[in-house]
Amino acid sequence: MTPIDTTRDLAPVTPAMRTAGTMAYLRRKACLLDARLRTMTDEPEKGLATAEYAVVMIAATGFAGLLVAILKSGAVKSLLTNIVRQALNV
Repeated sequence: MTPIDTTRDLAPVTPAMRTAGTMAYLRRKACLLDARLRTMTDEPEKGLATAEYAVVMIAATGFAGLLVAILKSGAVKSLLTNIVRQALNV
């Protein structure tokens, strides 16, 4: 195996080389961004079902708790009782 020669001088990096490297970097980033956007627009709702389900369940639980609190109040209880009595009397 040949050892690496560390004594030879390396060529200096010119502005044109720096620009070419920057352009290659930007091209690579643009390709990755394009691929990411294509993936997101292809299946934009993948994985959202679980989050939507959780939000709906929290909202439904809150609404059920609110209904229980309203129906346990005295005014609503007497109103419902009167409606049932009138329905049974007819």
